[in-house]
Amino acid sequence: MNKFQELVDIMARLRGPDGCPWDKEQTSQSLKPFLVEETYEVLEAIDDGSPDKIKEELGDLLFQVVFHARLAEERGEFGIEQVLDGIAAKMIRRHPHVFGDKDLKTSQEVLVDWELMKKTEKGYESRKSILEGVPKELPALIRAHRLQERAARVGFDWDKVEDVSAKLDEEVSEFKQTLAHKDPSRMEDELGDIFFVLVNIARFIGVNPEDALRKTISKFISRFQYIEEQAALSGRELSDMTLGEMDNLWTQAKKEEMS
Repeated sequence: MNKFQELVDIMARLRGPDGCPWDKEQTSQSLKPFLVEETYEVLEAIDDGSPDKIKEELGDLLFQVVFHARLAEERGEFGIEQVLDGIAAKMIRRHPHVFGDKDLKTSQEVLVDWELMKKTEKGYESRKSILEGVPKELPALIRAHRLQERAARVGFDWDKVEDVSAKLDEEVSEFKQTLAHKDPSRMEDELGDIFFVLVNIARFIGVNPEDALRKTISKFISRFQYIEEQAALSGRELSDMTLGEMDNLWTQAKKEEMS
């Protein structure tokens, strides 16, 4: 028995008559949060760079895939075999430059051809826009990035990063004007425009905005915890410290990161 089949059999046992009460109660809807959580735990493990952690989290994510396929099989819809057959056929079909005789030399040529092939596939004919198919449930930064990528593939894009930077200056100026008027709705609109342009800049220079922000959040947590540790060592509460004192500790934390 191969290892993948062993996992499938474990899942069947967990859902069986003598299986786990919790697993037997789950539905596709109830499992949605776990699927999202396991995906982000994989991303965190990748950021940490720990092979053992990545291996573990990939296993947890794979288990979620097997779980959902098992539920579908119980409903008489499809099983894990159909999932595997479907993705294998799709990858072969969408890589004719690897499995066929099409000649595509660059990644950009591959992306353009990928979009053309998708238009010939079942279900695509009902789409009215190339922007359809990007899930609304995606985090806003990722969704903005994906939408901008699709628009760029058909030429709706800036010529150079300086143009995007100029657009950012324009949006920041408009946001400052709304601050003066203290209009909450306009401030929200203009701030959203700033975020959207920042995502465009990230895409243009080849940076994933979600990864960039997630790494900055990790830096913030690390530096703030340094402030907390130093305050505790001196027997003080953060609420008793001035902003200047905390800022000095923040600078020390940055220096320690670089040392």
